[in-house]
Amino acid sequence: MEDVVAEVIRQWRAIHPGLDTAPLAVIGRITRCAALLQQAEEGPLSREGLVRAEFDVLTALRRLGPGVTPTRLARETFSSGAAVTKRVRRLQERGLVERRPDERDRRVQHLALTEDGRVLIDRIMPDQVGYESALLSGLPEERRDELAGALAELLVVLEGRLGGLIG
Repeated sequence: MEDVVAEVIRQWRAIHPGLDTAPLAVIGRITRCAALLQQAEEGPLSREGLVRAEFDVLTALRRLGPGVTPTRLARETFSSGAAVTKRVRRLQERGLVERRPDERDRRVQHLALTEDGRVLIDRIMPDQVGYESALLSGLPEERRDELAGALAELLVVLEGRLGGLIG
């Protein structure tokens, strides 16, 4: 079985025979998978009028509980402060997130899910996990576990090298 990245690697080897294309085998495939997964977000999220980034904000607020600062939320969702502000504003307009000023420092905001936000996330989370499971169903469970482990290792390496540069 061959994917599009294998063809890209073959093309580069023909152009630059001495070039080590091994990184393309990993990074190219991760990038391609990410792009395909972005396109596949038509499931439960879109039915609720959410995009993945908004879903990530809602799930982070659900996991962390009330009182999360925008800075912490940006770290949790690997997003910029501006992106978090925009997402929170949209979710607040929908009545899913609320902001409360800090009692001691009015410049600091604390974020929390509203009751509607909590109900929504608790309702769609099982559907979203099921949808994502279906996307991965072409891989045997053992291979999914191996892939998850390898990606976890890569993530630790990249966070160590790039974590301070990004976010």
